[in-house]
Amino acid sequence: MKDKLNRFMQGRYGVDNFARFTLGVALFVIVVGSFMRQNAAGGVLDTVGFILIIYTYFRILSRNISARYAENQKYLGYTQKIRSWFTREKNMMEQRKTHHIYT
Repeated sequence: MKDKLNRFMQGRYGVDNFARFTLGVALFVIVVGSFMRQNAAGGVLDTVGFILIIYTYFRILSRNISARYAENQKYLGYTQKIRSWFTREKNMMEQRKTHHIYT
């Protein structure tokens, strides 16, 4: 079974940071939509969530690697400041065990 999946995924783009992000947003939107079942907004949120899931799987199974790579690079460019801030904070928390950091 694992071999069949590996052969199926050959030549396809696969999972990247942008796919993880869109899948996370889709699941969050669906969960929020499930709490708003009585309103019309709940149905709209569910629909948006399912569209995001379909788009994510389209990206994962796509054979147009250059286009998916460009999308991921654009996403990484937009989120660079946020990711570097979290990395810096994580490093500071790890260093606090052995170093004194004065700001």
